[in-house]
Amino acid sequence: MPRILHTADWQIGRQYSRFSPDDAAILADARFSTIEHIAALASQEQVDAVLVAGDVFDAQTVSDRTIHRLFHALQGYAGPWILIPGNHDAALAESVWSRAERLSAIPANAHVFLQPDIREFADLGLAVLGAPLTQRQTYQDLTEWFDTAETTPGLLRIGLAHGSVQGLLAEDIDSSNPIAADRAHRGRLDYLALGDWHGLKQVDEHTWYSGTPEQDRFRNNGAGQVLLVDLPGAGQAPIVQPHPMSQYRWDSWAESLAVASDVELLIQRLNQLPSVAVLDLTISGHIDLADEHRLQQALSATQGRCRSLQYDLTELRLIPSDDDIAALQADGYVGDVIADLQNRQQGDDAQTARDALVILSGLLRKRAHPEAQA
Repeated sequence: MPRILHTADWQIGRQYSRFSPDDAAILADARFSTIEHIAALASQEQVDAVLVAGDVFDAQTVSDRTIHRLFHALQGYAGPWILIPGNHDAALAESVWSRAERLSAIPANAHVFLQPDIREFADLGLAVLGAPLTQRQTYQDLTEWFDTAETTPGLLRIGLAHGSVQGLLAEDIDSSNPIAADRAHRGRLDYLALGDWHGLKQVDEHTWYSGTPEQDRFRNNGAGQVLLVDLPGAGQAPIVQPHPMSQYRWDSWAESLAVASDVELLIQRLNQLPSVAVLDLTISGHIDLADEHRLQQALSATQGRCRSLQYDLTELRLIPSDDDIAALQADGYVGDVIADLQNRQQGDDAQTARDALVILSGLLRKRAHPEAQA
């Protein structure tokens, strides 16, 4: 029974501009080591072929070094790698793929479809129908020819394409490139390996999106996996096993604080985050100055422990308690300033007022407790 590994959307060369330079460089480099892990898994599982359903590269303009590094990462698996370009790395007349050919970077066991074609691997019992993108955007279904394509009898028919299954991915798709929802049935395909959707998604029993193997977005959509696919026989449903692959775990939290116990629970969750966490955190509600100080310490410690923590406190109001005012010895004019800043958090300059309140409370805390700064 043939076994294949289905993956897609490697996005090699991707830039992470929203992160700090140090984090961005590490997240970009992780995509190379993830490909090495895929190669190791393919060897370990003794798959017959690895299918890569487009967007191998993130852009046409990646460096020559990046091209060499990508193909070097394939060395851990000696079987056939079968790849198609997607919308990010379309097979234009002059493309990242034509540069890779000139650089002699593509190894002999990497089979790249630069035009619609059928490649038969008789020794594996497979016929692969590839539908590469030859331009970034198209409004016609490039897999339509699968329906009439003939392959050698006895070979399992495997489709490889990159685009949006019609009626399934209505939102947040990478490109318009349409694919009929029943293409596997109409094309007599035993398996249709798709790319473009960065999460794991089953279309029907013969059609799957594998998603990107290394998470790159704050969405809970099953990203960060590859698919091990066993093919029992012609016309039979494949046996598909998702396999975790992502090195980093991306998460998005929206927390609302109202009482001290909310702050305590949030700090506990932050302390439990693993070092591989990439967290986008939004905090709203209200908090007093003492708890704000504890929260800031926890956020700072988490940033040092995890791969990346980005947080947004613009909707979090600071409401000093009587104990805060007493501890800061903020009476008279200073107390009036604190009260004014507290009220200003409801206006157009809310963020400025909040920042000023944090700075002022920090200065007052140092004045009231100089021994803590020694």
